[in-house]
Amino acid sequence: MTPFIRRLAATLALACGAAMAAPTDDVARLQQSWAQIKYQVPVTSQEAQFERLRGDAEQVAQRNQASAEVLIWYAIIESTYAGAKGGMGALKYVKNAKTSLERAIATDPEALSGAGYTSLGSLYYQVPGWPIGFGDDAKAQENLKKGLALNPDGIDANFFYGDYLLRKGDAVNAERYLRRAAQAAPRAGRKVADDGRRGEIAQLLEKIGAGKK
Repeated sequence: MTPFIRRLAATLALACGAAMAAPTDDVARLQQSWAQIKYQVPVTSQEAQFERLRGDAEQVAQRNQASAEVLIWYAIIESTYAGAKGGMGALKYVKNAKTSLERAIATDPEALSGAGYTSLGSLYYQVPGWPIGFGDDAKAQENLKKGLALNPDGIDANFFYGDYLLRKGDAVNAERYLRRAAQAAPRAGRKVADDGRRGEIAQLLEKIGAGKK
C-alpha cells in the first residue's frame, strides 16, 4: 500500500468509521426502544417517550446520513411520534418521515428487506390526502407491493398490505395477507415487536371474522 493510499484510507476511516460501524448497533437500539414504547408503555405516556426517542433518532440520522437503515428507522419513529401526538401539528413530522424514507429508498431500495417501501406505503394510506396531507391510495399500493416483492413472507410487509386492503373494503384478500403475516418467522432480537404486531394482526382478523357473521 502506497503512503498516499494509507493516508487516504486513514482519512476515510476517521470520517466514516463511526457511520460504518455504528448503524447496526444504533438501528438495533432504536428498534428495541420503539417496540418497548409502542407495545409496553400505556398509550397516555407514549407521546412524551416517543418525542424523546425521536430526538435520539434524529441525532443518529445526522451522524449516519448515508445509512438507509438509519433513515428508515428515523422515519418510523418520527411517524409513530406523529401518530401519538395527533392533530395538525403532527403533519410536519409525517412529511419529514416521508422525505427520510424517499432518501433511504434512493440510497438502497433493498435495505431492511424493503422496509422503506413498506413504511412509505403505510404513510400514503394513513395520512390524509390533499389539501391537508399527501395521502394517495395509488402510491400506497405501489409502495406496499414493492415492499412485498422484496419481503414476501415478512410480518410487516404482509400486515400493512392486509391493513390497507381491509381499509379499502377488500376483506377477502386482506385476510389472506394478514394470515400470511401471522405465520411469518420470528425475527432475531425483535420479540417485543413481533408479539405486538401479532396482537394487531389478531385484532384485524377478529374484525374480519365479526364482519362475516
